[in-house]
Amino acid sequence: MKKIYIMLLTMLAFNALFTGCSTEEPFSTATVNDDPRILDPIFPDRINGNLPTVANFRRDGKFSMKLTVTPADYTTVKWLIDGEEVATGTEIEKEFLTGTYHLKITATTDTGKSTYREGIIQVNPLADDPDAISVGFERIVSPGNKACFYGNNLNKVKGILIGGTPATDVTYVETEEGAYVEYTVPAELSEGDYRVRLVDAAGMEYGANTVKLTKGAMITAGADRATAAAEWVMTGINLDAVASITVKDVEVTKFVEQTAGTLKLVCPELAEGTYKVTGNTRSGESVQFYTNGEVATELTVTISAEKALWAGHHYVSWDKPDGDPNKTFNLIPKDVMVAIKPGSILRVYYSVEPSAEYHQLQLATGWWTGLMDKIEFGAGGVYALTITQEIIDRMNEQDGFLCVGHGYYVDLVTIQ
Repeated sequence: MKKIYIMLLTMLAFNALFTGCSTEEPFSTATVNDDPRILDPIFPDRINGNLPTVANFRRDGKFSMKLTVTPADYTTVKWLIDGEEVATGTEIEKEFLTGTYHLKITATTDTGKSTYREGIIQVNPLADDPDAISVGFERIVSPGNKACFYGNNLNKVKGILIGGTPATDVTYVETEEGAYVEYTVPAELSEGDYRVRLVDAAGMEYGANTVKLTKGAMITAGADRATAAAEWVMTGINLDAVASITVKDVEVTKFVEQTAGTLKLVCPELAEGTYKVTGNTRSGESVQFYTNGEVATELTVTISAEKALWAGHHYVSWDKPDGDPNKTFNLIPKDVMVAIKPGSILRVYYSVEPSAEYHQLQLATGWWTGLMDKIEFGAGGVYALTITQEIIDRMNEQDGFLCVGHGYYVDLVTIQ
């Protein structure tokens, strides 16, 4: 009995020892000198260099997220939207207007060590919302000049705010090609990127992503390809300020045509290859080139031995009535087309009309007999056709050559 009593006392003492060592709260071993880490959520990897989308919801929803970080006791979390701090702490819940937003989350320790996560927040419109989409270069604008937005339900738009500053002359326009809302960019704004809000008759505001304001001459299309000794057409904004274009070491100062939106010149007689192209304005500033979402002061142009049969900017829509010059492209004479040698490559360079509901192109004879299958597209490009004797005979029998379809411009036709 005495032995049992001693054993019980020993067990009680042993249990008391372990009870005294336990705690109700977990004990953190992290220190202020540890590297910060965002443990949860895990953001997807970039795809082809592009940030992943980490949230996708309608504008009547909210963006909410909760982070787990370490060392939690020594780390400050900041939430940035488009580079602007909007919240601190490990949790966020926020409403957004329609648009695409750049999210960056930083986690910084008291000793200054930092890490971050980045992603895209995509906020979608409701079905009846005015919604401006991006279809071309219409979001590169110049202060004090006209600009436009394409999209849906734009007839509801009565006002436009550019970075909070009201635009003027807001007008809804309907054409045979489509509808858009036109406005004058506030002249007092400086260069930079600005968020846009569309305003309806009741004063309700809707997100419309961003525009880029520039006061300089900027070429947005046409500068990356040319044919030696042929007309070369570039488009952009403020191009009436351009004084010269230089390819390799050849400077061109005389232009065939020059307006605010178009610059037409004769390409220097250079051998086939790639060359650096630059430009200067009358005030001595560099001409800017917009390519792949970036702005640069020089660009690489590919000059080929293709012979230009026609160059310009001719709209095509088979919805036009018979007799309308824009129902087809028929500006290359029949005798030119039937004189082409078999084996030659005919190339049609085209660009889109942003307001058109769809974009379709087909090369055909003068009787609308297709020479190739129709193509559908959403961006400018080039359509190539290898000329055969059968094609030449067909064009000779059926009144020559046409480009038909809808919603695009013929910019250049070449033969090689």
